[in-house]
Amino acid sequence: MNDQMKLWRRQLREGLLAMDIALSERQQQRLLDYLALLLKWNKAFNLTAIRDANEMVSRQLLDSLSILPLLRGTRVLDVGTGPGLPGIPLAVARPECQFTLLDSNGKKTRFVQQSVVTLGLDNVQVVRARVEGYRPAAGFDTITSRAFAALPKMLQLTEHLLDERGRLLAMKGTVPGDEIAELAAAGYRVEVVPLQVPESAGQRHALLVEPSGRTG
Repeated sequence: MNDQMKLWRRQLREGLLAMDIALSERQQQRLLDYLALLLKWNKAFNLTAIRDANEMVSRQLLDSLSILPLLRGTRVLDVGTGPGLPGIPLAVARPECQFTLLDSNGKKTRFVQQSVVTLGLDNVQVVRARVEGYRPAAGFDTITSRAFAALPKMLQLTEHLLDERGRLLAMKGTVPGDEIAELAAAGYRVEVVPLQVPESAGQRHALLVEPSGRTG
């Protein structure tokens, strides 16, 4: 594991440099500690389909951090967080923001809660609930998701959770033109932002969704 940690540390350092993201040594260590937890728990609980440890920095950490510049506001909800992605890496990188990590799978939320405690992330709340039944006291500035559904369905399920100035930030592979057209016809503006993830094959995009009549 020591050799694996050395490789991860180099991959993370080089990846952050390529993405122009500045994180302290402590933040980087927290991210690596999270990966070690994920690798350990995944063997027993099947938390993620990514099994190759050498790919985890790129496909788990750097992929999550690729949307860091797109976060708006200080209240962030990660819907369908699974094992805590992209929520935990984002929370490590943005300690001044408050993150709620939501998932209906008890096995996964238990792992996320354990990770939050182990890493000492006091800016993270873990909620086990279905998104359509979740009713927080206040809306969120940004709702992130690794695209747990088609874009129109995702918006339908999360719209009640957005602050009046909030927006949905969905992570996708290729650009879903038909889904974007459907939202545009319904009065939403969708901005497509290409994401650059070092050492990752295939396309990655962020889709920013908000009402088209909104200004500012």
